[in-house]
Amino acid sequence: MGLTARIRTRDGWAVSHAVVTVTDMTGTQVLRAEADADGTVHNTTALAPGAYTVIVTAVGYAPAAASAIVTASGRADVGTMTLARRGGTELPPPGPWTIDPAHSAVGATAQHLGISSVHGRFTDFTGTIEIAPDDIAKSRVEAVIRAASIDTGNGMRDTHLRSADFLDVERHPEITYRSTGLTAAGPDRWTVHGELSLHGVVRPVDLDLSYLGTGADPWGGTRAAFRATTQLHREDFAITYNQIVQAGIAAISTTLKVELDVQAVQGDALPQA
Repeated sequence: MGLTARIRTRDGWAVSHAVVTVTDMTGTQVLRAEADADGTVHNTTALAPGAYTVIVTAVGYAPAAASAIVTASGRADVGTMTLARRGGTELPPPGPWTIDPAHSAVGATAQHLGISSVHGRFTDFTGTIEIAPDDIAKSRVEAVIRAASIDTGNGMRDTHLRSADFLDVERHPEITYRSTGLTAAGPDRWTVHGELSLHGVVRPVDLDLSYLGTGADPWGGTRAAFRATTQLHREDFAITYNQIVQAGIAAISTTLKVELDVQAVQGDALPQA
């Protein structure tokens, strides 16, 4: 019996110590509970059967509300409630923004032997974002990744990935992405259209972009956070090396899942350490 809920940010992180308030149909508060460090509420106070409103608040986040039905067992599971950072639906201030590599990540995942995944990341990259003042669709993003900075946690595998079989970093030391336009997919989501140059081949690539919010940092600056995902096919960029193991299964998948977690600092340069 009681109330259970999971409090998460829009990119899946737990919101610890969020406060959950439950009111009945008259607006009277009947329950107040705090989420634990994992963003989970599990309160055992029995509630009378009926309809309730669940309100979640947390410092730095906009409140969220949901309806809940308590069954005859006195229990209600409201599932996952998602909180947005305050200002998350308000666009970042216009002008230049500089991607902070120390607080950003460029990752790629490939399937291995058809049963598991190999995760890699690039550790050396730079990028800029220009937020257009009049029309967000005119905003631009550019990024440069040093191909040799690939890191999968295995030195032998990384050496092979840098070779001519894959990234061929001697001939193609940089991976670049330049946007060509944006299409709105929601109040804080866009499809970024752009061109990716990889392994000497230029192809159009779209990114699914979510804006996570803007806030002050401890160094007197303003930061904005974004998350972007896409899928790439290695053959599109002339990276065709593979090994076929038993049952005709490829050792490495031809599809790559790309995930970008970006934190950008307002201005055309990073602050000096």
